Amino acid sequence: MSQTRIIRYQANQAVAYGMVVDRLVHHLSPEPWEVLRPGPVVADLDEVTLLAPCLPSKIIAVGRNYAAHAAEHGAEVPAEPLIFLKPPSAVLGPGQAIVYPEHLSQHVDHEAELAVVIGRRARRVRREEALAYVFGYTCANDVTARDLQQRDGQWTRSKGFDTFCPLGPWIVTELDITDIAVRCRVNAELRQDGRTRDMVFGVDELIAYASAVMTLEPGDLILTGTPAGVGPILPGDRVAVEIEGIGTLENEVIRHG
Repeated sequence: MSQTRIIRYQANQAVAYGMVVDRLVHHLSPEPWEVLRPGPVVADLDEVTLLAPCLPSKIIAVGRNYAAHAAEHGAEVPAEPLIFLKPPSAVLGPGQAIVYPEHLSQHVDHEAELAVVIGRRARRVRREEALAYVFGYTCANDVTARDLQQRDGQWTRSKGFDTFCPLGPWIVTELDITDIAVRCRVNAELRQDGRTRDMVFGVDELIAYASAVMTLEPGDLILTGTPAGVGPILPGDRVAVEIEGIGTLENEVIRHG
């Protein structure tokens, strides 16, 4: 199968999945991991509102999966994948606003990450077969209230706020992620500039490890960790996560309402 771009979009109050071909949006029905067959053209890409490209039942994230990122926090690289969960309620679409929770936190960081989208149910998958369960890849920002993470001693609250998991702008299939750039810019200033070749645990290892614990469903996500350079974001900032071969996910940061 050739590379395709899959979106979730809103047009005329209707929400659906679509396939982008030459900037034209083709309707997809049912969900793309069930049947990936483009339907009729519904609009030009510029005429629809892009939403988070999937609605995962669970978001598995990986800590300290780049040695340089672990080092910048004075932490050791783990001997096996360090996984945690972000709630589905944290999911945010491209162009939507990250809400800075000033009522609880005074230090929020960006974390640019490659996200893996699971394409079929995966349970106790062997590493050699793991990549066959991948539907595609998208950009993610594992937004983190760093002060709460340090205070709590565990990560659920610091990474679980509403809007703390921006995704998008689309899912790209058939992408070779062996050695691609993962970057983050804040107000056009380059903050993170890493490469997936530097991941401690590869995508196949992460799928095998996670699926040994919990069943992965179509549309579920694995966030593969962030390279060095994480730093603070503030209300009024514009954050752009760029992944080579996928595109750019942009979100503004706003104050808590």
